[in-house]
Amino acid sequence: MLTVGGIVLCGGQSKRMGRPKAWLPFAGELMLPRVVRLLAEAVHPLVVVAAPNQDVPPLPEAVTIVRDEERGRGPLQGLAAGLAALRGRADAAYISSCDVPFLRPAFVRRLIDLLGKQTICVPRIDDYHHPLAAVYRLNVAPVVERLLAANRLRPFFLFEAVSTRIVEAGELADVDPGFQTLRNLNTAEEYEAALREIAGAG
Repeated sequence: MLTVGGIVLCGGQSKRMGRPKAWLPFAGELMLPRVVRLLAEAVHPLVVVAAPNQDVPPLPEAVTIVRDEERGRGPLQGLAAGLAALRGRADAAYISSCDVPFLRPAFVRRLIDLLGKQTICVPRIDDYHHPLAAVYRLNVAPVVERLLAANRLRPFFLFEAVSTRIVEAGELADVDPGFQTLRNLNTAEEYEAALREIAGAG
């Protein structure tokens, strides 16, 4: 039985949002605790990867908080830190950003089911890969480290280096018809629109 943990990256600089995404209020919660709660419905244990010296909202005791070794090296650096924290505790990990308040646990479970014998399982919607909504086996860690050492920071380099299962839209549409799990909030405008939506739904 495959044990799958979760990694939530929250160390981004939030330049376009203008304030830390992890602390954004959303439907009676803060953004990071909300994403952690939703992801915990599908995977365990959970690791949050923050930037050095970053303040993180209160999280359940079971959640491990680790820090990027270096600021500003993107999601591969965060993935490396998260994989290291899960070593010995899981076989694979679903990785998420912290700004996806509409994450659906069923989407996460479907990707885990589709991993098979591959090393990575990543969605591709409208010709765009979503490395921050993908499943990675922990044994990918040495390859991640090699890419970081070579300053090859794009996740796509990782997909080229190991066996990767590309998941197309049709394989996910029944569990997340609007692909809401992939809807991250980068700007204040996107955040305000999401708040209006959730208010309307209530």
